[in-house]
Formats: sequence, C-alpha cells, structure tokens
Amino acid sequence: MSTSPDLQDAPPTDAGSAGTRPDGPATATTADGRTVTYAEYGATDGTPLVFLHGTPGSRVLGRLFDDAAHERDCRIVAPDRPGYGDSDPAPDVTVADIADDLVAVLDHAGVERAPVVGFSGGAAVAVALAGRHPDRIEAVHSVSGVAPPSLRTEQPAVQRLLETLATRTPRLLSGLVRGQSWVADRGSPSVVVSQYTDSEGAAALSESQAETFRRDFVVGVGPQRTGLVNETRLLGHAWPVQPAELSVPLHCWHGDRDANVPVADARRVADAADAELTVVDADHATALVEFRGALLDACHG
Repeated sequence: MSTSPDLQDAPPTDAGSAGTRPDGPATATTADGRTVTYAEYGATDGTPLVFLHGTPGSRVLGRLFDDAAHERDCRIVAPDRPGYGDSDPAPDVTVADIADDLVAVLDHAGVERAPVVGFSGGAAVAVALAGRHPDRIEAVHSVSGVAPPSLRTEQPAVQRLLETLATRTPRLLSGLVRGQSWVADRGSPSVVVSQYTDSEGAAALSESQAETFRRDFVVGVGPQRTGLVNETRLLGHAWPVQPAELSVPLHCWHGDRDANVPVADARRVADAADAELTVVDADHATALVEFRGALLDACHG
C-alpha cells in the first residue's frame, strides 16, 4: 500500500532537523520474501537504537525521538511491523516470526548490535527479539509496555474487548478500525490522543507531538488493517520469550497514571525478571515523551 502524501515521514513543524532521510523510508526483505519498511531519525551516522511502535502504530512514532537523538548522536531505526504502514501484511505470523523479521531490518540498515525500545504492544516483540537474537540486541527497554498474560493484573475493559474481538470476530474489529482510521485521518489529533492520554497528559503534549501520534495511528492502521487485529490476538496468548528468560538487561519505564497498561503490570514484570523499573507521573503516551532523553542516555550513556 502507499500512504497519502500528508502522512509520509516529513518532520513535524517544530522539529529541529530533517527527520527521516531525504530518500524516505527504506525496505528490507524477510527470508520468505515479504517486505518490512523502516524509517530512520536522528544522526545518520550515530549510535543505533531500534524503536518498536505500539499496537497499533507505525514507523512514524519514532519521529518523537528525532531532536533528542540528534543531540546525543543517536540513530533511530523504526520499522513498521507486518501489516502496519507499508510493511507487507502477514496474518499468520507469530510474535516470534515478527521478531525474526526484524533481523532483516538490522541487516539491511547495517546494524550489527543495538538496544531495542518497545513501546506498549511493541514490548512483547522487543522481548522476543532479544530472547531469540541476543547476539544482535544489547538491552531491552519496555516503555508503557504490555505484560505477558501470566503477569497481568486486571486488564482494562477496552483491552479485554479488543482481544475478544480480535479472537472471535476479527472482521468486525477490522471494520471498526477502518471507521476509526477514517475519522482520525480527517479529524483533530485529539481523536487519537484521547485513546492514550488522560486530560492532564493531553494538555501536556505539544501540537507537534499530538500530530505525530495521530499520523502514527493513521499510517499504521491504513487500508491493510491486519497488523492490529493479528497482534491484538497474539498478545492475549503466551509469549514465545518471557522477560525473565532474557540474557540481556531489561529496563521497564512506565507512567503511574497509565490507564491502558496498569503500572502494577510493569512492577510484576520487573520483579519477575529482576529488571530495573523507572516510574514517572505520566499516562500511557506521555510516558514515552517524558522518557525520551533518559532512554537515549540509558541506551548510549
């Protein structure tokens, strides 16, 4: 699929740099011939970091790190996972398959080893990537990250509903997402931001940051729609790699006002994996914004 011109990877208005590379997103090819698209932000020749968007999401969310990455000489590699953005759909892949796909991105981008940041649903893939390919991943940073089903506290009602729809009536969920995407594409950023923030968090986001979240959603769930449905179903099942099984460091970053993934889940993950946990006064989305500088410093300090 191709995204409309206004949803390409041009930087937001207050960005201090060119955002993605002048020639636009790049495309890697998996072992079975599918394509995985990725964008880059920050310093072209900087120290690499892999950023994995949420569920749903796209490479566009990596834009939030652009200025901070330039300041720290970091290079952000942000892929669209299967069925999101411009990456080929693959409704039968598993979390393990998705993680293996990312090795093709690392190879294509010339990244031998790097830390990985997984936001929200991307945390499950980040853990799988590090567990299956520890020679390629230095550390895992889970930001507002979902927990494995075995470590979850009471799941918020919206997340329970989405998992039920993805498992039992995927076509209905696809239709709902299609309608939501149509509204988000034509509405204000608040249509998307309200799903991931409370009133305090929404007010704290800059216009550019809110617009990045909107574009991330619209690019991510565009006409393909299979990424959200597939991943939502997968995240309700046992993960192929548990956080406690990692041989590389795990750091959990979370907001104590997160209504999408309760901070209690992050505490359980950190306890089970003997991982570091950092908590700030933030919600699901604003935690990612608040932690940007500290994340990059932790990855490449």
